[in-house]
Amino acid sequence: MNSDSTSAEHADEAAAALTRWTPATVHTDMWVDPDDDPRASGTETVDERSTLLDGLRHFRLTVEMKCAGLDAEQMARRSVPPSTMSLLGLVRHMAEDERHFRRMAGQDLPRIYRSAEDRDGDWTGAVADPEVVADAWRQWRAEAELTDRFIAGFADLGARPAGDVQLRDILVAQIGEYARHCGHADLLRERIDGRVGQ
Repeated sequence: MNSDSTSAEHADEAAAALTRWTPATVHTDMWVDPDDDPRASGTETVDERSTLLDGLRHFRLTVEMKCAGLDAEQMARRSVPPSTMSLLGLVRHMAEDERHFRRMAGQDLPRIYRSAEDRDGDWTGAVADPEVVADAWRQWRAEAELTDRFIAGFADLGARPAGDVQLRDILVAQIGEYARHCGHADLLRERIDGRVGQ
């Protein structure tokens, strides 16, 4: 038996021993109690722009919540072989996707982690090193801020900055990408320490 198989078996045993838990007391199938949920802005969404931007904000915060309280080893822990998916990889991947948003909107930007030699560099480079974790968070936050500034530069979401696709369609696709990966984050976090919810 090779070392990868042995490591995977140990990880499977450790995951099987976990107890599912949540700190929520009001709704015990939630991540946190409603009063503790930072995603509840209290601001009413009144139009398309505010609705879409609030959706994007919601899923960005969900990514942060799913990673909260984890160390570098936990952040880099892979799901199940042969997947390279980890929460750290997910943060790096979403930094790439924030930049991809602006590429789809017409900006000429290089990749952050991926390359022609390693098209999965956002995932494969997610190693258990505190510096790699800190860099991933810095990069993701910077890219998200640049995306927000880019969107703010357009009064009309029907604008076609790249000449073919409307900005609103790119924004909806970005929200969908976050929502998809937040589902992965649910499973990744549960496998790490048993925490569940939302």
